[in-house]
Amino acid sequence: MAKKPKDKKEDKAPADKAPAAAPETEAVEAQQGGPMLSVLAQYTKDQSFENPNAPESLRTGMAAPEISINIEIGRQMLADDTVEVVLMLRADARRGEQVAFIAELEYAGLFAFQNVNVDEIQPLILIECPRLLFPFARQIMAQMTQNGGYPPIMLEPPDFAAMFREELMRRAASETKN
Repeated sequence: MAKKPKDKKEDKAPADKAPAAAPETEAVEAQQGGPMLSVLAQYTKDQSFENPNAPESLRTGMAAPEISINIEIGRQMLADDTVEVVLMLRADARRGEQVAFIAELEYAGLFAFQNVNVDEIQPLILIECPRLLFPFARQIMAQMTQNGGYPPIMLEPPDFAAMFREELMRRAASETKN
């Protein structure tokens, strides 16, 4: 029985796999691909905790305060085609008429967009950017209230899409009045 000569290994890609693209090609394809949202920075712009009636408001046996939460979104387009989105959180805790605490936070992010249509930019700014910022802002608020002597506030993630729809309806209503 005759032996077959051993095949020499060749640098060929398997038939079912394409050769890897050069890094330059991948970068060009990424630039020409779908929409991209990049987080350039995240930071606290302003943070405040007021505990005006401490230590009296921290005594044991007191009823838990009623807490109202307000969430707003601010945005500012910057000159270099980036946008700053600010998530503004306010927790106002009261026992009757007496203020237990007030916690305020402005947590911001700097975002850049690529390959985004004009129609898609507002939903990204008002839904996706705050959605990315919220977990960090939530953690800061929880730490603030805990450091103020209260149990940490564990905010539920808001429905930013519903907030966006409400904003659109508000704008449409004000335009029909004018």
